[in-house]
Amino acid sequence: MKALLIIPTYNEVENIQRLLDILLKGNQDLEILVLDDNSPDGTARVVKEMMEQETRIHLIERPGKMGLGSAYVTGFKYALQKDFEFIMEMDADFSHNPDDVPRLLEAAQKCDLVIGSRYSNGVNIINWPFKRLLISYFASKYVRIITSMPIKDPTGGFKCFRRKVLESINLDKILSDGYAFQIEMNFRAWAKGFRIKEVPIVFTERINGVSKMSRNIVWEAAWMVWHLQIRKMLGSLH
Repeated sequence: MKALLIIPTYNEVENIQRLLDILLKGNQDLEILVLDDNSPDGTARVVKEMMEQETRIHLIERPGKMGLGSAYVTGFKYALQKDFEFIMEMDADFSHNPDDVPRLLEAAQKCDLVIGSRYSNGVNIINWPFKRLLISYFASKYVRIITSMPIKDPTGGFKCFRRKVLESINLDKILSDGYAFQIEMNFRAWAKGFRIKEVPIVFTERINGVSKMSRNIVWEAAWMVWHLQIRKMLGSLH
């Protein structure tokens, strides 16, 4: 099983070394690709130091903050070029529990896309303000209503793709970033008939560092679902 875990970073020096240590110790067959957007706090430097001792760590440095979606697209292309069968997404801030990685990989043996879901078994989020929790929960409902996707957590960023899913999608045509990127990738996979499974996880809001959430990310997600659904209806979603 050849698996690559993609981790975009920007100012994650407080988290990255501990996260990579835990991931590598708990997953002997896993390789990790860090995509750093020129973090001024030295995140890439820490990764480079770890690479001297661990060949399963890889790094792509980008010139500046270019967005979450473009980071993952870069990582997806790298994974396909290097012949990885399973390609995972994960946040760098411990909001996703590294102990859940084996669960997602195991589920991916029988599915094409596995989503670590905050909402598949109730609401499993720790340390979010009640207002943000409500917005996220009802945003997920909104996405399901507009798109008809049978996914309870369409904006979640803890996922595992089989390579055939990414091979079927024109990655150069991906339109969105942030939460909208997660929605778009799920929608494209679902529209192509791939098998999707949600695995319950507990999402814990970051303790170290600063959240990357912004109002623009929310608005992008709000209009993107209409754009995707209309293109699907017109037969122009490729």
